[in-house]
Amino acid sequence: MLNFIKIYKGFAPGRLFCRGLGSRFWFAGLLLGLVLHGVLSGGISGVQAQGEPSSLQRGTTVKLVGKSYPVAWAQWQDQGQLRTGLSDTGAWQILGLELLSNQQPQRQPVQWFSAQPLPLVARFLSPYRYLDVTELLTDSQPQTQGDSLVLAPPPAEILAVREGQQAWGKRVVLELSRPVYWQSSQAKNEAVISLAATKRRDLGETGQNGPVSAPASIDEDDLGSGAMSAGTPRFYLENLAEGTKVHFHLPTAHKLQVTTLSNPPRLVIDVRPDAPAPRHIAWTQGLTWHQDFVALKSGLRFPVTWLELDPQAPNLRLQPLTATPQGQTGITPLVSLARARQASAAINAGFFNRQTQLPLGALKGDQRWFSGPILNRGALAWNDQGQVKIGRLQLRETLTTDNGQKLEITHLNSGYSQKGLARYSPEWGTVYRPLTDNETVFVVQNQRISQQQVSGKAGQSTIPIPPDGYLLALRGNAFSPNLLATGTRITLESMTIPADFNRYPHLIAGGPLLLDQGQIVLNAEAEKFNASFQQQTASRSAIAVDPRGRILLVAVHHRIGGSGPTLAEMAQLLQALGARSALNLDGGSSTSLVLGDQLIDRSAVTAARINNGLGIFVRP
Repeated sequence: MLNFIKIYKGFAPGRLFCRGLGSRFWFAGLLLGLVLHGVLSGGISGVQAQGEPSSLQRGTTVKLVGKSYPVAWAQWQDQGQLRTGLSDTGAWQILGLELLSNQQPQRQPVQWFSAQPLPLVARFLSPYRYLDVTELLTDSQPQTQGDSLVLAPPPAEILAVREGQQAWGKRVVLELSRPVYWQSSQAKNEAVISLAATKRRDLGETGQNGPVSAPASIDEDDLGSGAMSAGTPRFYLENLAEGTKVHFHLPTAHKLQVTTLSNPPRLVIDVRPDAPAPRHIAWTQGLTWHQDFVALKSGLRFPVTWLELDPQAPNLRLQPLTATPQGQTGITPLVSLARARQASAAINAGFFNRQTQLPLGALKGDQRWFSGPILNRGALAWNDQGQVKIGRLQLRETLTTDNGQKLEITHLNSGYSQKGLARYSPEWGTVYRPLTDNETVFVVQNQRISQQQVSGKAGQSTIPIPPDGYLLALRGNAFSPNLLATGTRITLESMTIPADFNRYPHLIAGGPLLLDQGQIVLNAEAEKFNASFQQQTASRSAIAVDPRGRILLVAVHHRIGGSGPTLAEMAQLLQALGARSALNLDGGSSTSLVLGDQLIDRSAVTAARINNGLGIFVRP
C-alpha cells in the first residue's frame, strides 16, 4: 500500500490508469485516486484538518476557455503536493459538478461523468468552503496569473445528439469524446448550456429551430423508454470558436436539470417542470443547504431552496447588509454585495424604491438604525446570543422643545416620504438630499437647533448631516417652522412598539408577517399592502424560525408547472417546513439566495439589484 501511495503522489491517477487500459478507465483511476487522497488527508474518515494549510494562495477569478468567472479558488501544499480547490458552489456553476447530499461538511460527493459519486475532500477557508478538485483539473494544466486561476482543458467534441420525449418533458443527450466542463444559464422561457466542446462536422448543420438528426437506435440508459419527440425540436446548437452553446426554449415553469453519465461520456439535459433535483448539504458547522419539493395540503408542489442555520452556533454571525457602506442610497446584486462584504451566505431583505434606490423599511445593526420602520410592518430582530424575535414593529420618536412643546417624528432614516417630521442621522450617510419639494430642514447639534433652511426642489440640493447630530426634515407644513427656531433646545425620546424589540441590536424588516406560534397570521392590509399584492403569484423570499430556534432563509420561484406562490401559499410552505414564526421579504426579481460565492436559487442573469440584505458570516 505504501509503495502504491508513492506512485499515486507522483502521477495523476487518471494518467496512471490510462496506460495500458484505455481512456474509458480514466475515471476508475480518478475515483481510486480521490479515495486515496481522502484517506491520506483524513477526508474519508471525517477527520479533516480545518486549519490554514501551508503555502496558501488564493484568488477570486477563474479563467476558462477565454472567459473569466467570479469564482474563489485556493492552492495549498498537502504532504508535499500542490492541491487546488474551488469554492463548492463555484465548481458547481463553472465545471458542472453535481453536488450530492452529504452528512459531513468535510466530505462532498459529486457526480461528474462517473459511474459512482466522486468523494471530494472539502476544506473551509473563511468565508468559503473549497472542494479539492486537483484530480479533476489535471488535464486542464491550472496556472495562476495574479488573482486568476487559468484552466486550459484539452479539446473535446460532441459526437452525437439525441432527443427523447418523456411524460415529464424532453430529454436531450450529448455524447462527448471526453468529459467536459459546462455551465448553465436559465431565464423565464429560455436557457443555455455552454460547454467546452465543439460539434463534430459530420453531425450536419444545426441552426435556430433547425432539426438535429438522431440515430435510429436509442440508448435506453440515457433516453429512457419514451418515444422520440415529433416535430421541430425546441433547442438548437450554436457553434463557437471555443465550444458550443445549446439553446433551449422553455415551456412555462420548466427548468433544465443536467446530469452526466460515463462510458461513453454524456451530458443529459432534461427539460422538466419538477426541477431542480433535491439535495441536502451540510455546508459548515451550524449551516445546511436544502433543496427539495414541498407539498401543500391542496396537492400543489413547489421546488424550495433554503438555508437552515443555528444562530447559537459559535462560528456563525448574522449582520444586515447595505448596498453601499457610505450611506443608504444604492442598489447592487446580492451576490456582489455578499462577495464584497465577505459574507458566506446571504438573502435579500427589505423593500426599497427602485427609482430612488432608498430603503423602505427597518434596517438596524449593532444598535444603529440605518433605516427606520414604516407602516407597522413585520420585522425580524436578533442578538449575538442566538435569540430571535419576529413580529410587527413600530418606532415612536418624540421631540420635546425647551418650552415643553412635543413634536412627533414620523420616520427615521427612511426613503418613505410622507407629510410630517422625519429625522436623518449619520447612519443615513454624510449628506441628505430632500425627498420632496420645499422641505424645511433643521440642523441639530448638541441637542440644539443650529440652523434652519428651505431646501427648494426635491433632489436638487445636498445638506450635510452633522456627525455629532442629525437633520430634521419638515414636509407638507405639518406645523410652523417657528416651533423649531434656531437656538431652540430639544430632547429626543425613542422607543419601539412592542418594547421588547429594544433588546435586540440587529433587525431587518419586510412584510407582511406570515406565521406566529405556528399559525398563519397573514394580514396584508394591516401592514398597508394593497389587496392585489396579497393575491398575486410571484417569486418570494422569506425568513422563518422553527421550534428549535433554527433560522430558515427560504426562496421559492414557481410551483410545478405554474407560477410562484401567493402570500397565503408561501405561509403554508413555511408551515410545511416546520416554521413557527415567519416573515415575508422583498420578492419578485429581488428574490436571491447566496451560498459561497454564487447564487443557489436562480441564474445570476435573472436576479435584480437590491438595496439591503441579511448576511451570514462564518468565523474560522
